Amino acid sequence: MPSDLPHIHFSDRRLDNGLRVLVAPDALAPVVAVNLWYNVGSRHEQSGRTGFAHLFEHFMFQGSRHVTKAEHFSLVQSAGGVNNATTYFDRTNYFETLPSHQLELALWLEADRMATLLDALDQENLDNQREVVKNEKRQTYDNRPYGSFYEKLMAAVFPEGHPYHHTPIGSMADLDAATLDDVTVFFRAWYAPNNAVLSIVGDVEEAAAHAAAERYFGPIPANPSLKHTEAPPIEPRIGREVREVVPDAVPLVRVHFGFRCPPFGTPEFDALEVISQILAGGKGSRLHRRLVRQQRIAQDVIAFGLPLVGGASFFGGWVTARPESDAETVEAAYWAELERLCDEPVTDDELLRARALIEASELGALGRVEEVADRLSMYATLFDRPEMINEQLPRYLEVSADAIRAVARDVFRADNRAVVTYVPATPNEAAA
Repeated sequence: MPSDLPHIHFSDRRLDNGLRVLVAPDALAPVVAVNLWYNVGSRHEQSGRTGFAHLFEHFMFQGSRHVTKAEHFSLVQSAGGVNNATTYFDRTNYFETLPSHQLELALWLEADRMATLLDALDQENLDNQREVVKNEKRQTYDNRPYGSFYEKLMAAVFPEGHPYHHTPIGSMADLDAATLDDVTVFFRAWYAPNNAVLSIVGDVEEAAAHAAAERYFGPIPANPSLKHTEAPPIEPRIGREVREVVPDAVPLVRVHFGFRCPPFGTPEFDALEVISQILAGGKGSRLHRRLVRQQRIAQDVIAFGLPLVGGASFFGGWVTARPESDAETVEAAYWAELERLCDEPVTDDELLRARALIEASELGALGRVEEVADRLSMYATLFDRPEMINEQLPRYLEVSADAIRAVARDVFRADNRAVVTYVPATPNEAAA
């Protein structure tokens, strides 16, 4: 195990209102990253109210008591910074990277919308952002070649009623049905300091950064009725094979795979991350070498894991067939490589290559203040252990060939497989 891996030094404090504040000084460049994770994502939504977590990501840029609509973006950009937000199954996060002397601007903006967003929320904002989100769904999912695979695979891998059965974008019907009262209740339930982690990373003085966080966020009251419920228990496998053929406006046949697997944070998920590199990490990977270069039956190949913590996670991938190939041929070849992982150990060279790819990616991330801030918030929110930022890379590097074969046998099974195949639609199917 390398002894020269980076170690992120940080301090960890809680305000009286429950906000967790993590500060990691890094004077390499005169910038600071501010990252705020809320412990709410699409898996916390109620039936009939899907898409609310993502809808709120948009609302948070529509103004608050002291900030006008879209002014958050303009203030950060005029200060020489960048900012954005993302929504996922297990969280929603908001982040800025600015010149370090502008730290208090970012803290003020985040605190103002945490405390007073509802002052700016009205029917016009709701109607406007609802249409923005619906248009995003059309562009990303509905009217994009192969765009519906994500929704279809999650629905196949996780049963109806499970919080991972639907994706963060939500449904058009639920978005249409959303009322001002609905979104107000959602905000008051989840957007509170005792449901958030604030990370500050960069060219800052530690004590001063903590004091600034206290100054801006300290007066915001906690939500005393905040209550998290665990995701319902779920079997480790789907229990059967699920198949769907989708005629669509696509140029080539593509076969998508999905598997239920152990959750993020387990040694098994670490092994699956290494597997994704062995299978499809660049042109030297197994799938690319065999299907793309040698057999020339595939246009591209993908394998990946989704880091989910609600009792189970998702491993998936796809293969796009060349025009002269077909779905059966590429599916059989892809599946053969998965079975080979179950039957024989990976070679030392493959393991070294996968570790090198992961190490390069992780070291690159840990060298950027915005990534360090995001990971500190992530590990604190999902596991209550921000120190995992210094443990995760060593865990990846410790994954063995035996661990890879064991998890492959548990996950890559015919009774734990969802297959969604896209085929070019005929003229009649396209018209329908």
